[in-house]
Amino acid sequence: MRAMSAQSCFHCGEKVAPADLDPPRYPVSYRQQVQATCCAGCQAVAQTILAAGLDSYYTQRDKPAERAAPLPDELLQQMQLYDAPELQASFVKAEPGEVREAALILEGISCAACIWLNERQIGRLPGVLAVSINYTSHRARVRWDNRRVQLSQILAAVAAIGYRAHPYDAERQDALHQQERRRALTRLWVAGLSMMQVMMLAYPVYVAEPGEISATWLGLLNWGSLLLTLPVVLYACQTFHQGFWRDLRRRRVGMDAPVVIGVWAAFLASCLATMTGRGEVYFDSVSMFVFLLLGGRYLEGMARRKAGAAAESLVKLIPAFAHRLDNYPASRQSQETPVASLKLADILLVKPGEPYPADAEVLEGQGSADEALLTGEARPVVKTVGDAVIGGAINLDAPLIVRVSHLGQETRLAAIVRLLDQALAEKPALAQLADRIAGWFVLALLLVAAAAYLFWHWHDPAHALPITVAVLVISCPCALSLATPAALTAATGRLARAGLLVTRGHALETLAKVSDVVFDKTGTLTFGQPRLLATLAFDTQRETELQALAALLEAASEHPIALALRTASAPAELAVSDYRNYPGGGVEAAVGGQCLRLGRPDFVAEFCAAPQPAALADWQAEHTVVCLASEQAWLGAFALGDQIKPDAQALLAALPGLRTHVLSGDALGPVQAVAQQLGIAELRAAALPADKLAYVQALQAEGRRVLMVGDGINDAPVLAAADVSVAVGGGAEAAQAAGDLVLVGNLAVLAEGWRVAAQTQRIIRQNLLWALGYNLVALPLALVGWVTPWLASLGMAGSSLLVVLNAIRLAGPSRQVQKQRE
Repeated sequence: MRAMSAQSCFHCGEKVAPADLDPPRYPVSYRQQVQATCCAGCQAVAQTILAAGLDSYYTQRDKPAERAAPLPDELLQQMQLYDAPELQASFVKAEPGEVREAALILEGISCAACIWLNERQIGRLPGVLAVSINYTSHRARVRWDNRRVQLSQILAAVAAIGYRAHPYDAERQDALHQQERRRALTRLWVAGLSMMQVMMLAYPVYVAEPGEISATWLGLLNWGSLLLTLPVVLYACQTFHQGFWRDLRRRRVGMDAPVVIGVWAAFLASCLATMTGRGEVYFDSVSMFVFLLLGGRYLEGMARRKAGAAAESLVKLIPAFAHRLDNYPASRQSQETPVASLKLADILLVKPGEPYPADAEVLEGQGSADEALLTGEARPVVKTVGDAVIGGAINLDAPLIVRVSHLGQETRLAAIVRLLDQALAEKPALAQLADRIAGWFVLALLLVAAAAYLFWHWHDPAHALPITVAVLVISCPCALSLATPAALTAATGRLARAGLLVTRGHALETLAKVSDVVFDKTGTLTFGQPRLLATLAFDTQRETELQALAALLEAASEHPIALALRTASAPAELAVSDYRNYPGGGVEAAVGGQCLRLGRPDFVAEFCAAPQPAALADWQAEHTVVCLASEQAWLGAFALGDQIKPDAQALLAALPGLRTHVLSGDALGPVQAVAQQLGIAELRAAALPADKLAYVQALQAEGRRVLMVGDGINDAPVLAAADVSVAVGGGAEAAQAAGDLVLVGNLAVLAEGWRVAAQTQRIIRQNLLWALGYNLVALPLALVGWVTPWLASLGMAGSSLLVVLNAIRLAGPSRQVQKQRE
């Protein structure tokens, strides 16, 4: 092995002192060669990366890493503190089996290779189950087995390769976004200032007659333009250079390649013409189309951030501080406390206009909450004693005292953010196809540009270079690659605000193509709780008296039917004795000196000497029936059923052309009643989980595209098997995990989801057609010389911006929210 003569650090790119070069003071062995690093920190980081078998990082990255400093002891001690459960409560979700999931923010990320390196460094730790890092937000989501690896070890592994990981902090994330925005504005400002100055020097050349400007003055003008264009090429074009080198090191041709080749071709040719005094100069065109490209990308970035603002706005809903009541109820004096230090069962005061710091239960007060960003419910939701409040919702009009029930990653808001992260991490098939087409398109574009140069150089050399540059710039496929992800990001954010969370990348694409919608009944179309629907009096007693007797007999039971009867009426004020409970049958007791029995009709028939009333037969066919009788006479009957949700009918009316089904494990009578009331012709009752799965698979075998909507644990297999599935947000966690979408708002939002999915597909098609049509028209115009380089850059920037603006139409307020506000 031999020492390299490079004067820059192998890891961070900073200069290495000559005295440390030969031999290297901090050597690193890389691919049979000795490389020099600038300090012990960079040497340690580089050796860690190479020892882990991650040396490909140094060929993939497009710019050097930040200088690595040795980890101080206090930082290592701070990392170990994160293993404490009380500190993890705010940002770590605990799952069964000692599995943990955390949201982290990474510092030092500069390119896609940094993402690759961190994912592999974390993923190779024993006990790490999954890791994904979002390049746009630098937010990492890590799942690990707490019995095999600790969070501090994960943080230390990241620090060992020169990066820093912290619990996700929205304020820190905003600071990083602002820093990147300032860099983009600075590059744009440099390009714009240079463009104006170069155009000022080029103007006399444009307006003067041939020979009017002497060669000496013309040379000075060209040299001035060259010096003014240097900052554009060397600094303002950094973003294009980084992308170009990143793709080149991966042996692929990216979308920045035509821009970089066009800029440098025009610039070098202009430099040659300036030095030799022969030929045309294009410094004004170079500075102008770089300015236009940077301006287009800046506006495009703003538009994309607006389209994806829904997920980030959710992260920021939880406040930083809360008002804790340490001596409640003895004292109402509150103390301002960081939300991160709250514990379960803490008592908090939430003032009007403040967000709830965590999921909680109202102990005192009455007011209303704005839950629009969480559930899509635009109208205020009344909150009274005993009601649950959602962390992040806004307390509107009165102070409330609440008790914390869920914190950190256990809150409903944290679950919503996790689902959105999961959806944005997946790329649908249509987006992957567009990326592949864009890659081949760039390669074809370079070949066409080369052919154009050869053709014009043979026929008219003076036009060869400007036409080639115009071809390279005007047909860059940025719009093609943006067509799908921009629309999906905007649509996902809009549905999240309405109360429908997209958790899989393919969900919207498939939802727009469904032909059949299969509903579970209990908990989906109905509330999932028995309610008293009607009362039938057989004796002279009134219905209200019968309901009071039933509530009195069920006062000691926690059975769902007993709860339904107690909810319907206050118990009668009569003495009860000799109370007996018959599991599966009903109850019996002496009330006011008379023995009464309440329960199933056959159970009551064994007790009552009178014949069973004929009217009961019709009721039992449609409802769950509970009867009340004495030993001599039937007193009354109560029809109980699972009440249909009020927005179910509106949902079905808003799904024209789709065949609907009810698929339930309940008995045939209740299922038929729900289906008839909602106008659903296809139904299946008494279905086991295997029966539900077979039913959906049979529809798929007929070529149908099935949307399954359910909420129970027994729905998880069929939700996973359907083409696209919706899990009701209040249902079982297993069902939510299997769903492609999760409904946290009301049922009618599903219709909004179906409409947005169809609109998304239309906008994606419009974007793709525009991108392809634009290139088909623009490329021939550039080939024949009708488009100048600066006009080509304007067309390219405008094309990408138009695609993003078209996609932003999806980010507007949902129809459901608009109706509620009206």
